[in-house]
Amino acid sequence: MIEISNINKWFGSFHVLKNCSTQVAKGEVVVICGPSGSGKSTLIKCVNGLEPFQEGTITVNDISVGGKGTDLSKLRAHIGMVFQNFELFPHMTAMQNICLGQTKVLGRSTTEAQDRANALLQRVGLGELGYKYPAELSGGQQQRVAIARALAMDPIAMLFDEPTSALDPEMINEVLDVMQELARSGMTMMVVTHEMGFARRVADRVIFMDQGEIVEDATKDDFFTRSRSERAQLFLSKILQH
Repeated sequence: MIEISNINKWFGSFHVLKNCSTQVAKGEVVVICGPSGSGKSTLIKCVNGLEPFQEGTITVNDISVGGKGTDLSKLRAHIGMVFQNFELFPHMTAMQNICLGQTKVLGRSTTEAQDRANALLQRVGLGELGYKYPAELSGGQQQRVAIARALAMDPIAMLFDEPTSALDPEMINEVLDVMQELARSGMTMMVVTHEMGFARRVADRVIFMDQGEIVEDATKDDFFTRSRSERAQLFLSKILQH
């Protein structure tokens, strides 16, 4: 489904991604973790073209993300992206936020879009709150609306960039529960997160990054019980204490 091959990216003279290669099969859940500044978010943004890269190739469903003839807007319509800060339109209700892309990009009628939005609001546990504006919702509720908005586009894969990092602790589980249900349904997912409990429950593989490099790319069990690198072992020893 997703093939990342020898990706290199620079911000000016700073080499932010160094020869990164991995792949994600259809229906697979891959968690990307590592210390701040390790390149995790940049890597996942390269997958749908939100960040350009200077060397290497990324293909999604056999479409080249960096190809000159690639319609990135069309590609992004099929790859759901959920950010850490929700990115909802504040002047639109939850329902309107979920319907907008469906009508403007997919060409659905207002009725079709609203029916899909209602079903997705039910799925994320917000069936009665479609009329509310983002400011009237908690952070966890806003993030669940953002997930529903991404799902409304019928994506072939979902990318999550630290989806719980802006949430109060008591709201984190309500978002992780929705993500867990998504994983169980067979959605292909790449998730940048520090939530190691979620990784243990849901991930098929864990990628550990440090200083722009993929240091480990292992099955969940191997990563948590048999990490090969000292850097990953140190990271786990610190993060699992809390």
